[in-house]
Amino acid sequence: MDARSDRNATPLAVDLDGTLLATDLLWEGLFVLLKKNPLYLLLIPVWLVGGPARLKQEIASRIDIDPAILPYRESLLSRLRAEWADGRKLVLATGTPRKFAEAIATHLGIFDRVIATDGTDNLTSVKKRSALVALYGDGGFDYAGNSRHDLKVFDAARNAIVVAPDRAAKRWQDRNGGELVPGPERSLKTVFGMLRVHQWAKNGLIAVPMVLSAEYFNPMMLWQTLMAFIAFSAVASAIYIVNDFFDLPLDRRHPTKRDRPFAAGTLSIPFGIGSIIVLLAIGVAVSLTLVPVFGAVLVGYTVITLAYSLALKRMLLVDVLTLAGLYTVRVLAGAAATGVEVSFWLLAFSIFFFLSLALVKRFVELRTSTPAPGERIAGRGYRAEDHDVIAQAGLASAFSSALVLALYMDSTEMRGLYPHPWMIWPLPPIILYLAMRIWILARRGEMHDDPVVFIIRDWRSQVFVLIGAALLVAGAWPN
Repeated sequence: MDARSDRNATPLAVDLDGTLLATDLLWEGLFVLLKKNPLYLLLIPVWLVGGPARLKQEIASRIDIDPAILPYRESLLSRLRAEWADGRKLVLATGTPRKFAEAIATHLGIFDRVIATDGTDNLTSVKKRSALVALYGDGGFDYAGNSRHDLKVFDAARNAIVVAPDRAAKRWQDRNGGELVPGPERSLKTVFGMLRVHQWAKNGLIAVPMVLSAEYFNPMMLWQTLMAFIAFSAVASAIYIVNDFFDLPLDRRHPTKRDRPFAAGTLSIPFGIGSIIVLLAIGVAVSLTLVPVFGAVLVGYTVITLAYSLALKRMLLVDVLTLAGLYTVRVLAGAAATGVEVSFWLLAFSIFFFLSLALVKRFVELRTSTPAPGERIAGRGYRAEDHDVIAQAGLASAFSSALVLALYMDSTEMRGLYPHPWMIWPLPPIILYLAMRIWILARRGEMHDDPVVFIIRDWRSQVFVLIGAALLVAGAWPN
């Protein structure tokens, strides 16, 4: 018997979570369940008392998964398909609930047998080893796994295939040999993608109260603004991660969001949870260096953003009004951190201007989505026929923000704050240019970024923002 026929005579058992899949279905299922109803969080401790198997079965009984969109390790999957086509018996051996394992096996169509968590038996570690040994004998199978839960199974296998190993599995492979299939490297670029570092630019709105009060040369205010920026950026990144967890199925169906680290499986959910804890700790620690009212604003921002992630983003118009409010909260946070009083004019301008930008986001989603007539786009409250009214409302909001700014130019507050108010009159046309250009590009199908991020990245917008900043400085220059 040659090596090839000997190999084909020995079944290959394959773990699922972290091995064939670049994710963990228990964590994913948990977030799908909580998105369905956050009150399930109260039942999780009760289910855990019954053991891991009960927790898995309770989650699986309440949700479904779509095997077609899951992040498979393509190199391993291609190899399995080739071996199955060559006549080798493949076994899906997983601690995942049988409902999920069977769905995946049916979708892939290459597994001859499925053994999975069923009833009260959590099929991991020793129990998985016992099940495989009972079927094929000690050393009668090869096994592909990835984690510390697979070490006992590796010991009983004829050959071990260690896939994208955790530390324990890598140490086992170093000591005992076996084939190593490395996973993707965790690069800084991937981590920055998880943190959405480019979105921190939105938190530059925290500096608006300081700039408008003409206190940009005040060292204390600069320091307070910087601390507020750091705290908001840390908390915002933590919330982005939470949002990614809840949106995994939707992101995987999106043409660009499917490449996000958690949707693509390049980062694990436990790594993300650890990152959330660190980021929130940073946010809290930094906020303690500022006045308590800033901490209250930060808590309010966190609560509203979580509510947006869990429910509000799917509500017609409530979502864009919430987004506009969250942009304005950043301005309020800057005012709280520096002690600058926020004027009615600034709040009115912020609401209208940022409502226009929020509507741009929904307009672009409507342009890039293709729902059937009468159906909503995935995860939103909008239909294709809402396209025109969204554009009209967005343009109206942009013009309203410019009108508020123009009225402010002739107010007593303006004349009392700026020695040369006439220098600042070009600001309304600049605002109109920025907003209308964004809308024109959106209607052309050339707007792909968050509009706030677009303004910061686009060189034409940068030129006009710098001109506006120069006008503010000139208007505030002492006589």
